[in-house]
Amino acid sequence: MAETAHDLFPDSRPLQEERMQTGILPSQQIRTLVRKHGISATDEIGEDQIQPASLDLRLGPTAHRIRASFLPSPEHPVADKIAEFATHEFSLTEGAVLERGCVYLVKLQEHLKLTRDISGVANPKSSIGRLDVFTRVITEEGSEFDQVSAGYEGPLYAEISPLTFSIIVHAGSRLNQLRLVRGNPVMPGTQTAKLLGELGQDDPYRGGSAVSVDLRGDQGDGAKGGKTRPIGYRARKHTAPIDVDARGRYEPLDFWEPLQPIGAGGLILAPDEFYILVSREAFRVPPGHAAEMVAYDTLVGEFRVHYAGFFDPGFGHEQAGDGSPSGGTRAVLEVRSHEVPFMVEDGQTVGRLLYERLSAEPDKLYGPSIGSSYQHQGLTLGKQFKPFEG
Repeated sequence: MAETAHDLFPDSRPLQEERMQTGILPSQQIRTLVRKHGISATDEIGEDQIQPASLDLRLGPTAHRIRASFLPSPEHPVADKIAEFATHEFSLTEGAVLERGCVYLVKLQEHLKLTRDISGVANPKSSIGRLDVFTRVITEEGSEFDQVSAGYEGPLYAEISPLTFSIIVHAGSRLNQLRLVRGNPVMPGTQTAKLLGELGQDDPYRGGSAVSVDLRGDQGDGAKGGKTRPIGYRARKHTAPIDVDARGRYEPLDFWEPLQPIGAGGLILAPDEFYILVSREAFRVPPGHAAEMVAYDTLVGEFRVHYAGFFDPGFGHEQAGDGSPSGGTRAVLEVRSHEVPFMVEDGQTVGRLLYERLSAEPDKLYGPSIGSSYQHQGLTLGKQFKPFEG
C-alpha cells in the first residue's frame, strides 16, 4: 500500500494548481483505492457502489441487537463492547426485521487500509434518511461517529436505529456511504463566494446557500392535472416493516399522511413525529464539487433537518439539450422536532448547504445514467414507495 495519496494518484491533476489535490476523492480515485487494496471487502466491490464522490457501504451477514449505543476505545475495542452490550446475534443472510426503537450493530463488508493523508466521513444514504433510520459508522478506537481518521486500517461497523418504521435489511443492503478525503475539502470564503455567484446564489448564508421550506402547496414540482400538491408528508405509526432494498413496492398512503396547505398559519411540527418536506430553492452541484446540508442548527429552531445530507457532484446540474445549465433540483427535507412543538412558516430558513471541493473532477456524475434516484425530485418519498398520485 502506498504511503500517501500522491503515491496512489501520481497522474491525477487537481482542478486548479493551488489546490494541491486536496479535497474529496472522486470516483476514479476511489476505484484506484479499491484496485490497490486501500478498500477491500468480503464480497467484490461493484462499480455500482462507486458514486461520483462516495462509496456505498454494505451490511455484512451478522447483526447484533445492543442495549445502548457506544463508541469503542483503545482499551475496549468493538468486540468487547459487543460482548458487554449485545442482547442477541442473528443472521441477515435471508433478511431480517430491525424493529423501530431498537439499536443494532452490523459489521460492514468493507475494510479500509488508508494512507496517512486520507481520512473519511460517512453519512446515511438518502433513501435511508427518508425512512427516519438513524444510522452511523463506527471504526475501531474511533472517538467520533461517522469519522474515519487519516491512515486508518481496520473494519467498519454500522450502528442502526429505526426511529419511525421497522425495516427489513439483508446482507449487502446499503444504508451508509463513505466519502474519502485528502486534506481539507472546505473552500476559502472567496472561492465559495465565486462559486455561489456562478450558481446564481449571490446572497451567501453563513458561508453557504440558505435552505428554506416550501409550504405553499401551489402548482410546483409534483402537481399533476391542475391538482394542488401536498406540502409534505407525516409518517404514520404502527405500519408494516419496509424492505430498504425494495423499489416502488409500497403504497404511500399505507405509511404516510399527506399534509395539505393550511393558509398563512404555518405547519406545527409535533414532537416525536417525522415529516418529509421540500425546499423552496433548487440547487445545482457542479462537477468538481460536492455539497453537504448542515443537519442541525440551534439558531434556526429546536428541530433537526436532513439526516442524509450529502449531495454528489452533478446533483441538479444536468444540462439541457442546448448546453444550458439545469434549473436545479430541490432538496427533500427530513424533519423531526425536538422536545416541544415548533411552528415553521413558508419560506423560513431551516438550514444551509455547504459546498466542498473535490481533488479532481469525477469520471461519472449524479443522474439517471448511473441509477441515481432523485435527480429530478420535488416533494419525493424514498425509492421504496410508488409515486404519490393523490
